[in-house]
Amino acid sequence: MTDPASERRRMTTVLMNEGVLKSPWLRAAVEAVSRERFLRPGVFLDEGRTWRPVTAADTDPDEWLKIVYSVDTLTTQLDGHLTADQAGGPVVGVPTSSSTDPVTVVGMIETLDLARGHRVLEIGTGTGYSTALMCHYLGEDNVATVEVDAQVAARADAALEAVGFSTWTATGDGLLGHPCRAPYDRVIATCAVRRIPHTWIRQTRPGGIVLSTVGSWPWGTGLAKLTVAGDGTAEGAIIGRSSFMQARAQAVAPVAGDLSARTAYADSERHALVSPLVLEEWMPAFLSQLAAPGAQFVRATDGDGAPLRYLFDPERESFAEFLSDGESWTVRQGGPVALWDDVERSLIAWQDAGAPEIDSVRLRVTPASHQYWIDQVPSLRWERLIT
Repeated sequence: MTDPASERRRMTTVLMNEGVLKSPWLRAAVEAVSRERFLRPGVFLDEGRTWRPVTAADTDPDEWLKIVYSVDTLTTQLDGHLTADQAGGPVVGVPTSSSTDPVTVVGMIETLDLARGHRVLEIGTGTGYSTALMCHYLGEDNVATVEVDAQVAARADAALEAVGFSTWTATGDGLLGHPCRAPYDRVIATCAVRRIPHTWIRQTRPGGIVLSTVGSWPWGTGLAKLTVAGDGTAEGAIIGRSSFMQARAQAVAPVAGDLSARTAYADSERHALVSPLVLEEWMPAFLSQLAAPGAQFVRATDGDGAPLRYLFDPERESFAEFLSDGESWTVRQGGPVALWDDVERSLIAWQDAGAPEIDSVRLRVTPASHQYWIDQVPSLRWERLIT
C-alpha cells in the first residue's frame, strides 16, 4: 500500500519543479498536512458531460491517494448541496465547492509574503486545506477563515480539528470579512469577486496585503495584490491570471431564455472593427469586464450551426449581438448603453499599444470607487463607483 507521506513528498517535488513552492516553511507544511483529510467524504471527477463520484470508502487506497495528491482541482460539492457519498453514479451539476489545485493554492500563499506573527483572514474556507497550510506555520490562533456554506464550513472545521488545528472558523458572508478578529496583516480570498469589498481594506493594517481574484466571468479574471494605506485606500496590480468560483453573494445568474427575442429590436447595426472571438482570450476578456462591468458574454449557434455571440448587461438592459458571414462580423446593439462601442474602444487602444499582458493592469481601491489603469496606455483608465 502506498504511504501517504511519500505521496506528499512527491507532490512537494512537483510543486518545487513548477517553481511555485519556494519557502522552506511552506514546503514543511505541504509535506506535513494530509490533504486526504480534507477531501472527505469524496470528490467528483469531471468526465465531460457528467461528474463521477469517488469516495475513499469505495476506491482502492492507492488509487485514492493518487487522486488526492494529483495537482488537479478536485470538486467536492455540486449545486450547493450534493456530495460524492450521496451520488449513486455519474451525475450532472454545477460545481459549488472544491479543493483548488495545489499549484494555485501554494502559489497564492507564497504571494502573501507571510512572516511569523502575521494574522491572516481567509475568505472561502472550502475544504480547509489551505487554512491548514497557513496554520502549520502561523499557528491556529493567527488564522481566521470564513465560509458562506454551513455544510462546507462544518466539514472543513471537522477536518481542521482532525489534523490538530482549532482555528477560528466562521460561517457567514466573507464579503463582510470577520471584524471580531481584525485587524489582519493579510487577507486572502479563494473565491472571485466583482470588486474588492472595502470591508477587507478596513479590516487590514496599514502596510498589509489583500489578495483576491477579480472579475465575474469564468475566465478572463485576474489576481489582484493590493497594499493597504493608512488613509483607507489600497493600491497594487493585477499580478497574473487567476480563476475561482464566484463569491455566492456576487454570483451572476447566466442569461437564459429565447436569445433571439431578447435581441429582436436593435438601435444600431454596423461592421465590428474587432472580432468578438477575441473575448474568448484571457486578457481581452479581462479588459471587456473593465469596459462593461455588468456584461456577460454568451456563445451560441443558430439553426444552421453558424456561430452567434452576444454581450448582455441585464442591469442596464442593453445588448450586443454578433452575426458572422464567415469572413467578418456585424454587431447589432440595443438598449441605453452601446456595450460593444465601449469594449471595442478599449480593445483597439490595447492592441495599438502592443497588447500588454494582464500584469500591466494597476488597481486602486477607495471607499467610493475602484480605479483601473495601464501605465503604458494613458487612454485606458476605468473608474467603477461603489454605490
